[in-house]
Amino acid sequence: MKIEILGMGCAKCKQLAANTEAAVKELHLQAAIDKVDDIGKITGYGVMMVPALVVDGKVLSAGKVLNKEEIKKLIK
Repeated sequence: MKIEILGMGCAKCKQLAANTEAAVKELHLQAAIDKVDDIGKITGYGVMMVPALVVDGKVLSAGKVLNKEEIKKLIK
């Protein structure tokens, strides 16, 4: 599983990354988590608001910080 956190390094982006890492750990998943701050790549996904959560190339959330439980539901 490849998970990407799209954002420019703001506090919300960092929080989404931390929540995602915690969710993956609790679910005992094998996942690569990458932080993407390249505006070209972000807009390439069609994302206009960050932070965004992308799993295996599919945008699952954009423009808000999901909590750990919300992330777990999306990536199971």
